[in-house]
Amino acid sequence: MSKTLFGIKACDTMKKARTWLDEHGVSYAFHDYKACGIDRGNLQKWCDEHGWETVLNRAGTTFRKLSDEQKADLDQAKAIELMLAQPSMIKRPVLDLGNKTLIGFKPERYAAELACPPYLLDFVART
Repeated sequence: MSKTLFGIKACDTMKKARTWLDEHGVSYAFHDYKACGIDRGNLQKWCDEHGWETVLNRAGTTFRKLSDEQKADLDQAKAIELMLAQPSMIKRPVLDLGNKTLIGFKPERYAAELACPPYLLDFVART
């Protein structure tokens, strides 16, 4: 099953996720949504699965710089429009596993969801 990692290349959390995937031999395609944009379909899918409140990164600089009017009365439709206009507002990374997505990076969650075999984890720990 193909996996796609969505995010921004220069983000520190993205670097951690990419390093983890590489070290654990997990193949994936990388989609930089700051450089290549993001489509409404993916945002809709992620928001339906996790809730727009999880997908929208309110802690980031881009969101904090919005006017009070832009931040007012947020709902899923408005959040998707904001993220389409400025993909930096999408929480990252988003790892699409095909049958579901993971939002954010936690090594233990990646290990559990990707079911890395113990022999591989032992091998990576020794190298």
